[in-house]
Amino acid sequence: MNQTECCASCGIAEVDDIKLKECTSCDLVRYCSDACQREHKSQPAETCKNRAAELRDELLFKQPESTHLGDCPICCLPLQQDRKKSVMHSCCSKLICDGCTHANLLREEERRLKHSCPFCRQSAPSTMDEADKQTMKRIKANDPVALHQEGLVQDEKGEYGSAFKYYTRAAELGHVEAHHHLSLLYHNGQGVEEDRGQKKHHLEEAAIGGHPNARYNLGVVELYRGNIERAVKHWIISASLGDDQSIKLLMEYFKEGIVDKDELAATLRAHQAAADATKSPQREAAEEYYRNRRCR
Repeated sequence: MNQTECCASCGIAEVDDIKLKECTSCDLVRYCSDACQREHKSQPAETCKNRAAELRDELLFKQPESTHLGDCPICCLPLQQDRKKSVMHSCCSKLICDGCTHANLLREEERRLKHSCPFCRQSAPSTMDEADKQTMKRIKANDPVALHQEGLVQDEKGEYGSAFKYYTRAAELGHVEAHHHLSLLYHNGQGVEEDRGQKKHHLEEAAIGGHPNARYNLGVVELYRGNIERAVKHWIISASLGDDQSIKLLMEYFKEGIVDKDELAATLRAHQAAADATKSPQREAAEEYYRNRRCR
């Protein structure tokens, strides 16, 4: 009988009511209970540890389909990495691109409508107090976007302990950018003791979720450790998501003969495709409108 079809500790097979579960660290063996897993001595700890590292790397170096920002919920185009080109609405916690925000403003002006959210159509708050109340309502509903947003507010105030709590709650709910901000707090020792292990963990979680800047930073961490091959792998992934810092570094290492010509060419194509995917006439019109307003 295959080793994965019976408990690695007691040898009982998976039949009827007996259900086996994989080792929590690797996928090499299965157990019928937590007690059997604790008691199992035949599986070398080093083998399990190495397999767990392999599985982690498989997950870590898998190319994400998109950045952590995802798509604008209205036009369904990928959101731009420049956060100044999108707006987070406190009423529904949706991140809307400037193109859709501008189009909504034009619609309201044309029809003489009251200003409202482009997504949920709720009336826009007229004061900061109203906006804060909307955010707190979303926080009470355990909205990870609202929790992260409040973390940012506390962070900017220098209230790092409070920011840490909000980021942690958001990260536990799967918010990718919250992981990135936790890595920064652990790096700087703000609101929490400095911890390189936790910093790397949260960087990895953010990178797996498609955060280009976190991926770039992971590459820098590996570079300082002397792991140039792993660093290059990280930068190829982040550059393919449209990260400009990573593509510049890859071009530098190409000149030094570390990055392969074909590898760089493929990454440049992916980088350009990621940038092109975020473009639209509506977004270009919004960019021109806001640029003209700043010039006045």
